[in-house]
Amino acid sequence: MSTVIQITNLSKIYRLGEIGTGTISLDLERWFKMKIRGQEDPFLKIGETNDRSKKGVSDIVYALRDINFEVKQGEALGIIGKNGAGKSTLLKMISRVTSPTTGKINIKGRVASLLEVGTGFHPELTGRENIYLNGAILGMRKKEITQKLDEIIDFSGVERYIDTPVKRYSSGMYVRLAFAVAAHLESEILIVDEVLAVGDAEFQKKCLGKMGDISKGEGRTVLFVSHNMAAIENLCNEGMLLADGSVHSITDTKSTISNYLSLNSSLIQTNDLSSNSSRSGNGRLRFSRILLMNDITREEVTEIKCGSNIRIRIFFEKTEHVLMDPVIALGINDQYEQRISYISNEMLNQKINLSKEENNYIDVIVNKVPFSPGRYNLTLFCSINGEIADWIQNAFYFNICSGDFYNTGRELPVGQGNFFVNYTFS
Repeated sequence: MSTVIQITNLSKIYRLGEIGTGTISLDLERWFKMKIRGQEDPFLKIGETNDRSKKGVSDIVYALRDINFEVKQGEALGIIGKNGAGKSTLLKMISRVTSPTTGKINIKGRVASLLEVGTGFHPELTGRENIYLNGAILGMRKKEITQKLDEIIDFSGVERYIDTPVKRYSSGMYVRLAFAVAAHLESEILIVDEVLAVGDAEFQKKCLGKMGDISKGEGRTVLFVSHNMAAIENLCNEGMLLADGSVHSITDTKSTISNYLSLNSSLIQTNDLSSNSSRSGNGRLRFSRILLMNDITREEVTEIKCGSNIRIRIFFEKTEHVLMDPVIALGINDQYEQRISYISNEMLNQKINLSKEENNYIDVIVNKVPFSPGRYNLTLFCSINGEIADWIQNAFYFNICSGDFYNTGRELPVGQGNFFVNYTFS
């Protein structure tokens, strides 16, 4: 397959605060060295890595730095990374929305981009008129657009409003029509940047299916940015991980997602919850610590064996001696942040007594853990009299390793599902 996108030594710098260098003389010096003498931008030398969590010395930052990669025709490349890693900046440069500071971008074919809600739409024009406008921008003839018109309108699901100015559309309707246009017009490269999250679940599924058809069935190239790891894995055959404006790795999708999860510092396992700032609630009860324990020996463990019994001990602090009818709940998410299980005393009609002075923890016992090996996280929730007391999302991360789930001495098969169930043959 031929290369349709080739990125060479691509960098983008921004100056924080003021526009320009701050003085006319420095602006002229920079222009003279770059445009007349063909030298490197002098501000590259003082540019810093774009780590948004730390205070820097220089006000010149690299949004992207020395990016090199290529994409073959028909490939679907998933681009992932934390907020501020440079994903959107990269796509904007490939889409020619903004220009690079250094480096080259070689593209073969027409590019259809869906970067932000309403990108490329004129608010005063109707949906129908904007379809023709977007097609014209892509270099298509009116006859070609007309042939695709009914298909675009049907896919978008906004037929009733197609002759209404798009300024009256909701953000979801914007995205529906914008994606339908980008996906159906004859472009060789489709770029989608997170905006599908605005649409409802049914439309997201529809879009992912269409992107799969575009890549695998029509041989067109897709660049897809998303924080939905499951969507990235299902759609893309290769992944690129960006970290602080640089390429961390380019490899198969599973390895890229694994690298992302291990790189993300927020996934570091910690038992202490008292200093967790990403919580909500009135504070009548606050989770303070969490332990994973072997249910038999009551010893703390660092990982869980599939098929074993586990005890989750949750410590808390309370502001009142008597707390009536608390609801304690645990949400279990997989490594793709998909909710796979929910545990709550309310579901069992089981009352919890937190009134004793010495009672500062509660145990949750899970028998014969059924989850396949991988990385998981817990969300903790407590409500009292219908009001949220404490709620910590992604409070604790833990690993499940392979175990003898069926007590047969056999290792569990890899890649054969997310759950194991008890069964017999007769």
